[in-house]
Amino acid sequence: MNTATQNLENDHVYILRLIDVMGKMVLNCATDTVHMEMVVNLIKTYADGFHHAKEEKVLFPLLVEKGFSNEQGPVSVMLHEHVEGREFVTGISRRIDVYKAGNVSALPEIYQYMQGYVDLLRAHIGKENNVLFRMADKALSNDEQLSLLNKFAAIENQYEKGQIAESILEIEGLEAFYLEDVPETISPASGL
Repeated sequence: MNTATQNLENDHVYILRLIDVMGKMVLNCATDTVHMEMVVNLIKTYADGFHHAKEEKVLFPLLVEKGFSNEQGPVSVMLHEHVEGREFVTGISRRIDVYKAGNVSALPEIYQYMQGYVDLLRAHIGKENNVLFRMADKALSNDEQLSLLNKFAAIENQYEKGQIAESILEIEGLEAFYLEDVPETISPASGL
């Protein structure tokens, strides 16, 4: 059975690929503001908008109903890290504007915020995949997993047709530009 946590882990595959691109942009001192803005938009629409909506609006509230604390423990930590990630993205976006206005001293700050986001998300995804989602799998029944999947589909349907697929294509395009060893495209037939 495909589970809600597997669905979220599938999202993580693409988010990790995006942060690999970000890491390479920092390493190479990339100056292309179009690509930087593309990264910010992908974070806002795919990682934070689409993926975090499934967690924050659907999974986490159910886990709290099942006895997980909203004030401490893994759910609380994940929510705090989502806020922290948004702060990094705001920093990136604001510094891009400063850089585009001609202030080249903003570039190292862009890299700092990008690297902060990369480091945060790598650790965050590790905690979700290896701790929180395993705990959720033990706490949730098959019916609850199915209900979550249906609610995730409803969230996806709130996006324009093809918008999620377009985000994935944009991530793949950035990978092709910045990374030498680009993972093969994962097709729906592969089960992911």
